Amino acid sequence: MPKTNRKVPALNASSMADVSFLLLCYFLMVSSMDVDSGLARRLPPPPQNEQEQSSVDVQRRNLLVVLVNSKNEILVQDQQGTVMYANESELQGGSGNIAMKDVVKEFVLNTSNSPDLPQLIEEDFGPPIGTVPVTSNHVISIQNDATTRYSAYIAVQNEVVRAYNELRNEGARRYFGTSYEELTVDQKKQIDDLYPQRISEAEPKNYGGEQ
Repeated sequence: MPKTNRKVPALNASSMADVSFLLLCYFLMVSSMDVDSGLARRLPPPPQNEQEQSSVDVQRRNLLVVLVNSKNEILVQDQQGTVMYANESELQGGSGNIAMKDVVKEFVLNTSNSPDLPQLIEEDFGPPIGTVPVTSNHVISIQNDATTRYSAYIAVQNEVVRAYNELRNEGARRYFGTSYEELTVDQKKQIDDLYPQRISEAEPKNYGGEQ
């Protein structure tokens, strides 16, 4: 009997692209991806010219220096004195030291009108805040060693931002009777202008310690 060659029917692959796309979408939606820890920062606008850049002058009383060395020790210094934290776990208070966020808040507020802290200048922020004295020229300078542990750097940044967040929440409740997050856009701008984040970050350097 003669053999008959049966032809294998071809597979219909016209829908394979659609199936692959649906599977890709599914895995993208249900998969969890690692997110790098970092800091949200809005950079100030660049100076218009070199003359404007050279005219920036920060008086010593208006400057709070936060230094993180190669041993991950944190030094916070202004004209009133120096606070030393042995490691990042001490930043929230302990070992006889005041919490770093409270040091920052007192520096920004200067409630005692100390000549060693930023100068108080009266400014009008509009109703209901009105004209109040603020340290509009204060600067917090964060400097770290080239070998500083990243977690220590982030911890310092978090404490500085926490201080500003607390100040803004306190201001929102004082002047608007609610939390900062519940304010309108215009109200938030008033509070932001009242407590502006004036943070300067220097390029990492070798400040001593481990080589």
